[in-house]
Amino acid sequence: MSRQPRTQNVTTDAGEARITWVPAPAPRLVLAVSHGAGGGIEARDLKALAAALPAHGVTVALVEQPWRVAGKKVAPAPKTLDTGWRGLWPALAEPGLPVVSGGRSAGARVACRTATELGAAAVLALSFPLHPPGKPEKSRADELLGTGVPTLVVQGGNDPFGRPEEFPSGPYELAEVPYGDHGFAVPKKAGLSEAQTMDVLTGAVTEWLAALG
Repeated sequence: MSRQPRTQNVTTDAGEARITWVPAPAPRLVLAVSHGAGGGIEARDLKALAAALPAHGVTVALVEQPWRVAGKKVAPAPKTLDTGWRGLWPALAEPGLPVVSGGRSAGARVACRTATELGAAAVLALSFPLHPPGKPEKSRADELLGTGVPTLVVQGGNDPFGRPEEFPSGPYELAEVPYGDHGFAVPKKAGLSEAQTMDVLTGAVTEWLAALG
């Protein structure tokens, strides 16, 4: 595989999806990450991972769900997101490497729901939306607790969809980005630059992936 990023369109039962491959020089695994319901692969955390991880033997596959490729503004129902992810999986697995299934927000939920079924090596959940803002009683913890594979949650300290201290104990690891909101933005008064914030995030993910073997 060339070391230059390349795009690959993949036809799924939910429409045409797109993968942007950011290859590692000597890859040992693939980290496939998708976006949330309100944005795309230009999210700061996804860009930071794509920039940092290839040097550590991790090929990053940035996944755009069919609704984004089609130019729509609103994500479809979770079932349709899962359909798109399933349809992409053979392309993600084609390099013959273990695939870590991941995403941010809605994409994290998809990765959690489908991990065991698809044979994911692990799950990376960025900004997992534990509950809708202001509605902690509407918990989605069962999705996170049911991945069946090693799982890392990276959560902003001030995420209105679930602060780190709200998460239940369970068979997963959790790393906190101090002061971060749902998009890992931090207020100026926190005294942390975006680069420092992303270093926290990429450092936690790099260390976790290394421990997977």
